[in-house]
Amino acid sequence: MTDLHTQPADFTPLIRTVGIDGMLISFGERLNEPANRAALALRAELGRLTWDGIEEVSTSLVSTYIRFDPLHLDHRALRAKLEGLLASKDWYAAPLPENRRLWRIPAVFGSELAPQLEQAASSAGLSPEDAIAQLAAARVRVQTIGFAPGQPYLGELPEAWDIPRQSQLTNRIPEGALAVAIRQMVLFSVATPTGWMHVGQTAVQLFQPQSADPFVLRPGDEVAFTPATAEEITNLRADPMGGAKAEVLK
Repeated sequence: MTDLHTQPADFTPLIRTVGIDGMLISFGERLNEPANRAALALRAELGRLTWDGIEEVSTSLVSTYIRFDPLHLDHRALRAKLEGLLASKDWYAAPLPENRRLWRIPAVFGSELAPQLEQAASSAGLSPEDAIAQLAAARVRVQTIGFAPGQPYLGELPEAWDIPRQSQLTNRIPEGALAVAIRQMVLFSVATPTGWMHVGQTAVQLFQPQSADPFVLRPGDEVAFTPATAEEITNLRADPMGGAKAEVLK
């Protein structure tokens, strides 16, 4: 498995064309902390620069995507601007974006609401009690939003959690489920089949389409899960935020 703290040793940021109106800047072939940091930092910088002709900037785990208007900014000009920007600093060591938030989200680990905690703990070589302690102590970054609206991939967990996905899909994991594999957690925004192991359950609704900001979490935010009982999580379902609270990181 990949060490998420390992900087790409021989990887130079790569600019690729995506269709007629897209550019993709990749900082690594695999997920690692410096590459994720670089993608987030470049997205923030492009948002600050507000280059004319750029219509959208987003990130995946290790890449920054730009959608632009080719009638106002051609491929050659954009590539030249990007090459200059990439050469201006070490993006792998760049500060994370400002105005990130730390979210504290109530979660129950195990119980009938999260039935695969013991299976995941066994795969990690931990007792259920130690597994809960580690998951509750983890403070993880939103590395990207993907797969479903507002759904975060969170990392990284301690090395013991470098466990594989299941070979067979779970038929349905509910909205608000917290699942683990490959030193990451996914907090599910919709009910869906998955190969990740269901170890926790929250009441937060991550996708709120009627809100001015429909995605609760943003890439670069950090998340900590505060232990709760199954009864408390059930009661929190009346609150769209599921008891989640945020503070701005200094």
